[in-house]
Amino acid sequence: MQKSTRVFIRKSIVLLAAVLVIAFIGAVSYLIADIIIDNVAGVHTAEQFGIETIKASVDFNGNGVDDYTDMVNGARRYVETSPTYNGDYVAGGYPPTGQGVCTDVIWVAFMEAGYCLKDMVDEDIAGNTELYTRVNGAPDPNIDFRRVSNLNVYFSRFAQELTLDTDDIAQWQPGDIVVYENLHIALVSDKRNYKGEPYIIHNGGRFTCGEQDRLKSHKIIGHYRFDASLIAEDALVEWNKAVEVWK
Repeated sequence: MQKSTRVFIRKSIVLLAAVLVIAFIGAVSYLIADIIIDNVAGVHTAEQFGIETIKASVDFNGNGVDDYTDMVNGARRYVETSPTYNGDYVAGGYPPTGQGVCTDVIWVAFMEAGYCLKDMVDEDIAGNTELYTRVNGAPDPNIDFRRVSNLNVYFSRFAQELTLDTDDIAQWQPGDIVVYENLHIALVSDKRNYKGEPYIIHNGGRFTCGEQDRLKSHKIIGHYRFDASLIAEDALVEWNKAVEVWK
């Protein structure tokens, strides 16, 4: 190998290492900034900005708590366990306790409200496979409900499609579902930052799993609200309490 080639390779390695270090420092700085802002400005509520919090008209599991509040509570309890980020294929579909990805936040939120999101997604995919391009013509109940692209199609069919304008802060409500261009999905929290923008509850891996001020972290391509009162009863599937998954 010629000396000039070796020098070029060394410089390239050094440059790549520098870029990685800068990216890491940037990510850490972003997290620290979030923490500082939270501690200084504090967490706010919708009422502090004159925003009315929308409650679901449905209490699907009959526990005395509306669906949207149940969903927020379920998603919050899930991320508080700090699951290891792991999206491996799992026979039966549900990941082991202590593991998960962004889509797992969503089905757990629905489980808390009494819905079996997996079965509802699987049933729609089975009857409308051609609409789900991520399925590639071969439905697989072991993984389909954990694909962001599939959930985006499902919610576009069954949920209310809402504004993508994050500056219209009153339109972002607890329990809303947010889909990002980078194939990430999250649930809107009932907490807000000092500007009135809502937090999201999500699992983006280490450092980005929790209830965080990150609604604007990436370009949003979907904003949905699942109103069961607008959906045919035969399209709603009750959670089977006998199924042993994360609690």
